[in-house]
Amino acid sequence: MFNKNIKLVIAGLIIAYAIYQFVEGNIGNGIFLILFSLIFIFLYFRNELILLAFLRMRKQDMEGTQKWLDRIKNPEAALIKKQQGYYNYLHGILHSQKNLTQAEKFFRKALKLGLTMDYDIAMAKLSLAGIAMQKRRKREATMLLREAKKLDKNNMLTDQIKMMQQQMKKI
Repeated sequence: MFNKNIKLVIAGLIIAYAIYQFVEGNIGNGIFLILFSLIFIFLYFRNELILLAFLRMRKQDMEGTQKWLDRIKNPEAALIKKQQGYYNYLHGILHSQKNLTQAEKFFRKALKLGLTMDYDIAMAKLSLAGIAMQKRRKREATMLLREAKKLDKNNMLTDQIKMMQQQMKKI
């Protein structure tokens, strides 16, 4: 919705007004305004459109996910680096069903920009391993699978990793 810099300016103005409220003796209003400014600070680090796209993805609504991602016009200017990583991660997931070359580009860019959670990094590497396996790049696929296995600390992807390793033996 708002540019990332505008969110910080709004949060700063709200905090300044909260300080004014504290000086005037309206402690309750000041506390409320400080808490209200935290919403804008939170949305600086977690873009609302990407959060809504993740909600659509969770419901397996790929078209809805694409609509929310399309609302971000200039991701390089509107998003911070980690958000750009998740923007490309979501695009990679969406394109993995249609165009593997595009999906590979998006996943590589997402890994380069950075993802916050180890599970997301493992998922991106697992997807890249699957793409490499389909393109007959066995050495790269085994390396990516090893990295994904190291990152999967909660063992949520073990079944997929084992299945891919079995498919690799057939190649």
